[in-house]
Amino acid sequence: MADDKQVLLEVKNLTRYFPVGRGERVHAVDHVSFRLERGKTLGLVGESGCGKSTTARTIIRIYEPTEGRIIFDGQDISHLSERELHPVRKHMQMIFQDPYASLNARMTVRDILAEPLFAHKLVKSKEEAGGFVYPMLEKVGLTREHANRYAHEFSGGQRQRVGIARALILKPELVICDEPISALDVSIQAQIINLLRDYQEESGTAYLFIAHDLSMVRYVSDEVGVMYLGQLVELCEAEEIYAHPLHPYTRGLLGAIPVANPKLARQKVKSSIEGDIPSPIHPPSACRFHTRCPFATEKCKEEEPVLKDMGGGHLCACHLYD
Repeated sequence: MADDKQVLLEVKNLTRYFPVGRGERVHAVDHVSFRLERGKTLGLVGESGCGKSTTARTIIRIYEPTEGRIIFDGQDISHLSERELHPVRKHMQMIFQDPYASLNARMTVRDILAEPLFAHKLVKSKEEAGGFVYPMLEKVGLTREHANRYAHEFSGGQRQRVGIARALILKPELVICDEPISALDVSIQAQIINLLRDYQEESGTAYLFIAHDLSMVRYVSDEVGVMYLGQLVELCEAEEIYAHPLHPYTRGLLGAIPVANPKLARQKVKSSIEGDIPSPIHPPSACRFHTRCPFATEKCKEEEPVLKDMGGGHLCACHLYD
């Protein structure tokens, strides 16, 4: 168990529902709980639509939580007003998935990076802002010459570097990375990941890293949480979850990772996930994975499993281990 002084972010029973009319609602995030230590990286993985991005956007308060608590640096920010949140936002920033949509096309790179500095009153003039903007551009692999260009003049990888620079320029304690490399070419992905890791080693920033590429998450994360249909089903140290996955869903995700070596690929135990993700408006009763699980029993259909310690801090929500 982490020392409370080392815990930067604590999420307790975080829930986010979206009303869709006729009294129905989408169960996007359902009672998710975890802790993130200072300077560490927690990876959140799962299929598209499992609630990873909604969890991230609720934590940073782009979305209002339906239930639960978000405790950042000892302060409960779950229901703060926009005015009360303003000083907190300086310490928690977000890198968005789509570098083409997340940058203002009418602003130069210099203005994009200077905007948060002015918003938090860290500078008073453009000249003063330049003292922050130019070193940050160089830190993310760009140059001073890029400062006067517009977003449409850059490649996807360069745009994402601008997005990263915008998030890091305030020197936040927490950066939420919402699939920051999924829209980029494979050749660029490693560069961006190495950039983020180097900055973390230098600054001690904590990352909540959201992705669906489990091999990449293993490379960047200290802990990994697996989400399915709005719920956290497994959580433990990164190496442990790859060496000893417990939940059938986690095993299925790992079994789907392609292996480059044909000999090793033939030896690999196949563990596929059958069927499609059920509707988040009408999720299955009890264990939400029971409709796709090859090991499901009657108990899985009647009683919801609880996320509990299976030994050594390895948390799993599955009746197989009762």
